[in-house]
Amino acid sequence: MTKSEIKFTVSLDDNMVAEKIDWSASDANQHNTSKGVMISVWDAKENNTMRIDFWTKEMMVEEMCQFYHQTFLSMADTFERATGEAEAAKSMRNFAQQFGEKVNLFANKKFDA
Repeated sequence: MTKSEIKFTVSLDDNMVAEKIDWSASDANQHNTSKGVMISVWDAKENNTMRIDFWTKEMMVEEMCQFYHQTFLSMADTFERATGEAEAAKSMRNFAQQFGEKVNLFANKKFDA
């Protein structure tokens, strides 16, 4: 069995607000810095999702909007691959489009879900 370790190090200020997020993966042999991270873990025992969200003070609102938009699209792709539920994934992509429009993420750009 092959194993890979993903490590996050979050530096906090005196008010417990993230100042820096560093991460690395054991199989990538590189260290990265990020302005935001969202981790979701399925707890089968509790039948519930556990979440950890961090973003730094430097992450601008526009970046947060783009981060969420791209996450919604990635979730739709993953959901479709895992379940084969194309129509549900299409609904998720449509939501991502509506979200992007609501937060003025793109001007006059549309995509077909």
